[in-house]
Parts: sequence; structure tokens; C-alpha cells
Amino acid sequence: MAEVRIDTADACVDFPIFDAKTRSLKKAVLGKAGGALGRTDSNVVIVEALKNITMSLREGDRVGLVGHNGAGKSTLLRLLAGIYEPTRGKARIQGRVAPIFDLGVGMDPEISGYENIIIRGLFLGMTRKQMMDRMDEIADFTELGDYLDMPLRTYSTGMRVRVAMGVVTSIEPEILLLDEGIGAVDAEFMRKARRKLQDLVSRTGILVFASHSDEFLAQLCDTAMWVDHGTIRERGSIKDVLTHYKGPEAAKIVDKVQADMALEDEDL
Repeated sequence: MAEVRIDTADACVDFPIFDAKTRSLKKAVLGKAGGALGRTDSNVVIVEALKNITMSLREGDRVGLVGHNGAGKSTLLRLLAGIYEPTRGKARIQGRVAPIFDLGVGMDPEISGYENIIIRGLFLGMTRKQMMDRMDEIADFTELGDYLDMPLRTYSTGMRVRVAMGVVTSIEPEILLLDEGIGAVDAEFMRKARRKLQDLVSRTGILVFASHSDEFLAQLCDTAMWVDHGTIRERGSIKDVLTHYKGPEAAKIVDKVQADMALEDEDL
């Protein structure tokens, strides 16, 4: 079996802006992609969304991505997923990738929850048989009961998140790329979802997780990268990077989460 790995060398991602006459367009693109404005040799205005990204990840790595909105975290995840090709430099991804950037992607509002479970699983690289084998477990996890027979358009946002999370936590990826987009559910279900996500991470070869939640990052990751204006500003332990990015309060949160997890392990 081939080794699961991610390697990038001075990888850059540029987005050309062919009509950059208005400041509002520049601002809108920068806000979505991060990075800085530049120009090509032919004088086309570009957004340098990612610049000189070099990393080498191997099986067992659990990496958190931190940074302000628009820093380039989501663009980096899409580079690692193969959605964006590097404009310059190299990116080599070896392993079955499950990119989870939007929990609603791959779901159809006109069909039932059960049917959406299958479709969402297919979107994430699972087979129909694999999803059918997991159907009862996923249905139990969602706690939606008979609602799963109804069209997705009748669901609240929180109910849709439950279906999507049920599928996400049942898959078996070699590389899991997760852009935190979960919310709109009650606190107790969120606690259960996080436990299931921890189980998912334990089955995953490589995890790269972008999040603004110090607690969630500390639960799932042991190292981190600080993404700033399309570059990796710092990399190191989850505690060190969060401390430098957010301050000493973040270190206290990491210490508490890690202590709580150690106690849970002792109780098992």
C-alpha cells in the first residue's frame, strides 16, 4: 500500500483579476482568498492567495490551521485537496482525500434525509454499499427519527447539520481536510458530534483542520500552522502557535483540554 503523504514545495496560488478597475472588486476578491495584490509579467492584476507554501505531512500528523478570516486557510485546504493547482511550485498529495469544506455540499433539498445520506457519502468517496451498511448508525446519530423520510427542504438548518455530520463522522478517509463549518445545533448534540469527530480523526491518516475554536483545535490537533496573508507565518505545537496567535489565554484553554482528555483516557 502506498504511503499516505502530503508534500508541497514553494507552492503558490494566484487568482487573476481581469477587470480590476474598481477598488470594490479588489476588496471582494482579497476578502475571499486572502493574500496580496500583485501583477504578472503581462501586467494582469492578480491576488497572491498563497505564497511559497512548503510542508511535508505524514501519516499520524494532526495539523490545525489558524489565522484571521481571509488569511488563506480555506485556499490552502483546497490546494491540499487538489481543487486548486499551484500556479508556481509543487504540490503532491498521495492518499484518498475527504475534503469537508461545506457540510451542505452534495445534498439535494428535494429528496429524503436517507437518500441524502447516500449521496453525501458518495460525494466523499464512499460506495453505496458502504453507506447502506452505515445507515442505521448514522440515523441513530442524527436523532431525527421519521424526519429522515421527509425531503431535506423541510428541515431546519440544525437538522441539516445533523445529517451532514452523521455522514462525515462515518467515512474512512486517508487524508481528512476539514474547514470548520458546524453550528446551528444544540450544545449536547455538538458535544456528541465532537466525540464522533475525535473517533473519525483516530481512523484518519492525516488531518488538516482549519478552525477558530481553540478548544476544538486542542481536541483534534497536536501541531498547528499560523496562516497570515497567504503565507505560513509560524508552525509548531498547538499550544505554542495558539499562544503566539491569540495570547496566553489560548494556552490555558489548550492545557485544560489536554488535561480533560488525559482524564477521559484514564477512565476508559
